[in-house]
Amino acid sequence: MPPVMRKIFWFLNKFFMVPIFRLGLGGIFANPFSGYIMVLKVIGRKSGKLRYAPVNYAIHKGSVYCISGGRKTSDWYKNLIANPGIELIMPGGALFGQVEEENDPETRRIVIRQVLKNAGFAGFFEGYNPWKISDEELLGKIGDIPLLKITPKGIGNGASDPAGWVWITMLALTILLVVLLVVLV
Repeated sequence: MPPVMRKIFWFLNKFFMVPIFRLGLGGIFANPFSGYIMVLKVIGRKSGKLRYAPVNYAIHKGSVYCISGGRKTSDWYKNLIANPGIELIMPGGALFGQVEEENDPETRRIVIRQVLKNAGFAGFFEGYNPWKISDEELLGKIGDIPLLKITPKGIGNGASDPAGWVWITMLALTILLVVLLVVLV
């Protein structure tokens, strides 16, 4: 991906996608065009601080999978390898799970293709059409893409739980409703 696109995605992820999910509105933005996105709550390997990483995902045989488009150089990828216990904020709720890299070639072929399809327009940024590329060509192009398997272990902290931001959404809607009632009366 060109450096300009990386900057654009970094900005959109940090200042739009992460707040949207923390506000409990992630499900509104999940669709085939913009993609199906979850937010990983990653612990920094050096800082120990909580970081948020929006990624596209696929669910396959009871596990949640994501890929690192930045390959093994992505900070969130390095952080996950160092701290494999992870919380996910998904459009439908929050999970806690354990991360491991998936290396089975057949699973990689199936799941990486599905993640790219689930990525909507961003799925084309790898330079090919995930719906039309042949299996052989796909396998040649995904060799260095890490596929991360997250095995659910329990419930995570979601937008409506302590430290979540859904209360801001509800407060804003309540104020809006009160204002509308005052104006109409």
